[in-house]
Amino acid sequence: MSAAPVVVLTSGGLDSAILVAEQARRGTTVQPVYVRFGLAWESVEETHLRSFLAGLPASLPVRPPIVFDLPISDVYGGHWSVSGTAVPDETTPDEAVYLPGRNLLLLTKTIVWCALHDVETIALGTLKGNPFSDSSSEFFCAFAGIAERALDCRLEVLTPFAGMTKAEVLALGADLALERTFSCIDPAAREHCGRCNKCAERRKSFADAGMEDPTSYAMS
Repeated sequence: MSAAPVVVLTSGGLDSAILVAEQARRGTTVQPVYVRFGLAWESVEETHLRSFLAGLPASLPVRPPIVFDLPISDVYGGHWSVSGTAVPDETTPDEAVYLPGRNLLLLTKTIVWCALHDVETIALGTLKGNPFSDSSSEFFCAFAGIAERALDCRLEVLTPFAGMTKAEVLALGADLALERTFSCIDPAAREHCGRCNKCAERRKSFADAGMEDPTSYAMS
């Protein structure tokens, strides 16, 4: 095993949770990192993330998660992700759930930690067909270059799932406790609401993968 871990930016959703397990299954020590922005669903999401990580086989080289705080309400203002109102529902397109600068923000604080701890690799669970400009290979390559120039350190940003659909990623993690992951942007009683854009995406992905959906939804 490599002495330095790979940092996996982990939201607690299906893609990043499975990415943690897949990297560890390859014998790489994984350091999960969760970034708190102060978004409406984060307390529920972080609880699920910790539950998922705790349930991974003890043989996998996964470290306890590190949490960074990066409050965004002063920038986002009344954005739905902070206010929890007018949350995009199952009828909205993917563009409706765009969080401005999300990957830029996720990476910015994380790369400083990596530079201070001699970590050279960060991985994200970006999927095929992601429509947002800060999820492109060009963005990640450019960001790694900026990080190297700013911090005088080597950095590689990996997106191992960039050529895969969500259903294909689900198949990789079929043996994992996926019911412990969390994808909802409008939690109801600390469960998936069953009616938001991300819940609809989650349901469709399990169906496309031909897998039983183990998720508990507040609204069927």
